[in-house]
Amino acid sequence: MRFGKIEYLNLLPFHLFMKRYSRSSQQAMSFRYKKGVPAKINADYAARRVDAAFISSIKAQKEHYVDLGIIAKKEVLSVLLIPQEHELLDQESASSNVLAKILNLQGEVLIGDKALKHYIEHPNMGIDLAKAWNDKYQLPFVFALLCHHDHQKSLHKLSQAFQRSSHKIPQYQLQRASKRTQIPKKVILHYLNFISYELDAKAKQGLKKFWRLSKAL
Repeated sequence: MRFGKIEYLNLLPFHLFMKRYSRSSQQAMSFRYKKGVPAKINADYAARRVDAAFISSIKAQKEHYVDLGIIAKKEVLSVLLIPQEHELLDQESASSNVLAKILNLQGEVLIGDKALKHYIEHPNMGIDLAKAWNDKYQLPFVFALLCHHDHQKSLHKLSQAFQRSSHKIPQYQLQRASKRTQIPKKVILHYLNFISYELDAKAKQGLKKFWRLSKAL
């Protein structure tokens, strides 16, 4: 299976789980990864250069997906808007740029690990867009969905297994992620507490509201 891989910290538990899962003798699956930022993976998925990937929710409305996503129940820390006079969208993003417009917030959008770094260095210099969404609508925000062109049965089993897993990160993998991103290990662990993956009923409600509001832009 060709899988689009986004190497942001918010998917670290999932990618580590996939390594274990693909090595399992009972759940043998072969993955070939195509790496990129969300906007690039969106394009690769649309062009069928990958079979499955976490696709920005704004691009996933007509796609097949399993009940797995990148979800913020309230704040998320890694999707920020820096208020300023001129709009500056994040070229790596899709959903977050639309979210800022829905919330009628103007400024520079930052997503991913660079946004988390900004939050660490300047904790009072940005608006957490997931929190702003939750404050306004009292709903989680779904940033991405695990979409697929085929392999539906296999991905459904994988998503269920991931939801049952502990999401524990070995220390050596945590150290590797910290070195790659220049973000301290304790900050990574703190940050991951704000990320949810299960697309439950409340998350689906938030997703449908986002899709509905996006059509009015």
